[in-house]
Amino acid sequence: MAHDLRDVRFLTVAEVADMMRVSRMTVYRMVHAGELPAIRFGRSFRVPESAVEQLLRTVTSREGGVADSA
Repeated sequence: MAHDLRDVRFLTVAEVADMMRVSRMTVYRMVHAGELPAIRFGRSFRVPESAVEQLLRTVTSREGGVADSA
C-alpha cells in the first residue's frame, strides 16, 4: 500500500511535543535516536502525523493506557 505524499500530514516538533505532552527536546531526542521518523527541511524537522499516532498507540497499549507516576 503506497502512500501519496499529498495525503501525509507533517507536524512540527512543537506540534508533536504538544500532542505527546513532552518537551520539544524530548521530541528531538526521539528523532535523533531513530524512535520517531522525521524529515529535515532546512534547519527544522517535520514528523508524519501517522508516525506520532502509531507511537502513541504502541506506548498506550504496552502500558495499558495508564502512565506510571512512581
